[in-house]
Amino acid sequence: MTDLDNLYNVIQKEKGCLNVVVANAGISPLAPIESITEQQFDDTLKINVKGVLFTVQKALPILVDGGSIIRIGSASSIKGHPTAGVYSESKAAIRSFAQWWTIDLKEQKIHVNTLSPGSVETAMCRSVAHSEVVKTTFVNNLIATVPMDPIDTPDEIAKAVVFLASEDSSYVTGIELLVDGGRGLA
Repeated sequence: MTDLDNLYNVIQKEKGCLNVVVANAGISPLAPIESITEQQFDDTLKINVKGVLFTVQKALPILVDGGSIIRIGSASSIKGHPTAGVYSESKAAIRSFAQWWTIDLKEQKIHVNTLSPGSVETAMCRSVAHSEVVKTTFVNNLIATVPMDPIDTPDEIAKAVVFLASEDSSYVTGIELLVDGGRGLA
């Protein structure tokens, strides 16, 4: 938490306020349900849920009225991958925050939204794809369930973040925006 305090102190000192907070945290331990450990569960929720909650909470004192909070969820919160149940559960918690926080922050007119990507070409995606636990099914599962390209690019996700942070989304709050190539529909 000290790192967050230091970050927001620097922002307040140098810029005075924040207009947008993007809270993105994620690890994805892979294990079938019968072999998930308590440590894997605790670590995943600590980073994926607690990390997002406190990143936003500590930013609130310097977030301007009418600002935006964008939490990065995952399409896995709707349609999980085999052996990624704890990750999917943690991202479902992030999705549910949107409604709760939208109501809590209505007086400040802060927009609270969740951006839920599908599989994105990142180090985490590569590690999952090459994991001994799932590598034989991961890519085939994506190809079978995603109407568009099965792996998205960080640039596509960035475009959606820019939209949610912009005036173009001024009446958008409390939603989950799926940027998953249709995976959630399949």
